Amino acid sequence: MQPQNGGAGGKPMDVDAYSTRHRQAWTRLNYLTGRRTLTGAEADELVRLYRQTSQQLARLQTHSPEPELVAGLSAVLARARGRIVGSSPDTWTEIRRFFTHRFPAAVYRACGWWLAVAVVFLTVVAGFTTWISVDPSARRTLGLQEDTRALTAPGGAFETYYTEHPNDAFAALVWTNNAWVSALALFLGVLILPVLYLLFMNALNIGVTAGLMADAGRLDSLFGFLLPHGMLELTAIFIAGGAGLKLGWTLVDPGGTSRAEAVARQGRTTATIALGLVPTLLVAGLLEGFVTPSALPTPVRIACGLLAETLFLAYIFTAGRRAGAESETATSLPTGSGQRHYG
Repeated sequence: MQPQNGGAGGKPMDVDAYSTRHRQAWTRLNYLTGRRTLTGAEADELVRLYRQTSQQLARLQTHSPEPELVAGLSAVLARARGRIVGSSPDTWTEIRRFFTHRFPAAVYRACGWWLAVAVVFLTVVAGFTTWISVDPSARRTLGLQEDTRALTAPGGAFETYYTEHPNDAFAALVWTNNAWVSALALFLGVLILPVLYLLFMNALNIGVTAGLMADAGRLDSLFGFLLPHGMLELTAIFIAGGAGLKLGWTLVDPGGTSRAEAVARQGRTTATIALGLVPTLLVAGLLEGFVTPSALPTPVRIACGLLAETLFLAYIFTAGRRAGAESETATSLPTGSGQRHYG
């Protein structure tokens, strides 16, 4: 099987045509790698396909890198190499590589989508906050009660929400709820409109609460209870919403490949983001369960949330950029891969 197209100085490689031409061999390599026992002929075929696929991967990485395809093919080769040398991938190595490469790279590549979601979301929140706090007719328009002191007063419903349950139970409840919201945003993204509705309703709820608290002159309480966990929590929801919308847009515009293949590829990336957001939302839940309602001074509680948010964004934009650069510039088979999904 001869690698074709994309020679030095030649025309750009047609990645889709190249993938179609060799996909059957890649699938066969993956199948042989997963078999419990191999005949002598199958073992020889495994080695031959491994060598050929290594060369094809190098061509893809050199001439026309496509991160999802490169990552999936690298995973197949990593498992095949383990089979050939008589070893299996180390579980902890794969977990480590997931969090150092796969997850941050997937989030980083989708940053245009989730940053746009963040801007629109916060704009909607600011709009409702301003409207409710300055326009007396806003409450009637939105069907809100005129007297909301039960919510906004010191010791009112807004503040007691964070203290009425035991810390550990509240953290678990918040984690479960946020994970559910993020999962809906991710996997309903293929339909687009449900995700837009979900994001809008969350922005509306925050905007209404912020507007009522601002009108009562209690923004200090709002920020003191919302920011310690809310920065990281909302960032996770923005990422989920952005990735979900990107999945939906792939269905509308699959690019130069078939719609089914494009959606399947983006779906695997979406699943990677979903899995990586689980511990992210766990941290946000722990902050909401133990830091937000604590007796720590408000500046200290907010500083804890800001530290968590800063570390997470630094992780995404450093590890994600580095992982993306590695997949684009490598010209030989990586020494290992945490990628498990390949279609």
